[in-house]
Amino acid sequence: MLPISDAGRYRGTFPFVNVALLTLNALVFLYEIGVGGFGFLFGGSTLGITVFFLKFGFIPAELSSGQGFEILPIGRGVDIASPIPTWATLLSCMFIHGGLMHFVGNMLFLWVFGDNIEDTFGHVKYLVFYLVSGVLATLAHFAIDPASQTPLVGASGAISGVMGAYLLLYPRNRIRTLIIYFLITVVELRAVWLLLIWFGLQTIQGLLSIGVSDQVSTAFFAHIGGFVVGAAVGFAVKTFRRPSGPAGGYWHNGDDNRPAQYWRGRRID
Repeated sequence: MLPISDAGRYRGTFPFVNVALLTLNALVFLYEIGVGGFGFLFGGSTLGITVFFLKFGFIPAELSSGQGFEILPIGRGVDIASPIPTWATLLSCMFIHGGLMHFVGNMLFLWVFGDNIEDTFGHVKYLVFYLVSGVLATLAHFAIDPASQTPLVGASGAISGVMGAYLLLYPRNRIRTLIIYFLITVVELRAVWLLLIWFGLQTIQGLLSIGVSDQVSTAFFAHIGGFVVGAAVGFAVKTFRRPSGPAGGYWHNGDDNRPAQYWRGRRID
């Protein structure tokens, strides 16, 4: 299931931060193509892109041991020492993607869900929320397998935080969703159902991956951790923030998050 658009949204401000995040991710991805070649788009791997992942991806074993990896034992040895400290890779890793589908999928989710959360939180608070969600999501992955030597890359943890907040703040919004299962079709689903199904699948797959995380290409517990963080923040905002009207972009009762529209006395939205 891939979300295409937020059919029930009402937004009072332009999502400058969300657009900046999308742009930054795209620029890094273009750089990755330059390093890894066009074969990288479809799962191909070169020494250059592997070294890039090892330098700027988050490697749990580096944090747990307190020492960064410096040499990749291939031939005479390849320098993989990161130019940034290990703690900084908690941030850098969330702007790197492992291929075309990884990048496109993450950016679709961020495009659909991020703008309303930015509108609700405000630009600066949204940026802080996004980055903190990403860091905590990565640490959730670290907690499951602190000895892993596989670099973690991707914006999924931070975007999962955005999705968790969306579930609490906009549960009744309608999401146009592409369904690919025997037939390809587009349906509208309430956000609550789409997001709960997504979270359930991540949880099941995460539990099945315990003990074999190095053999699994998806960091399910980063998704789970980010979603839980976002849901907690969304719950706090919904509980303590005063209700606001259209200008604030957030309706406390969660009912479609936009003003009702009428034509000849009949509601048309």
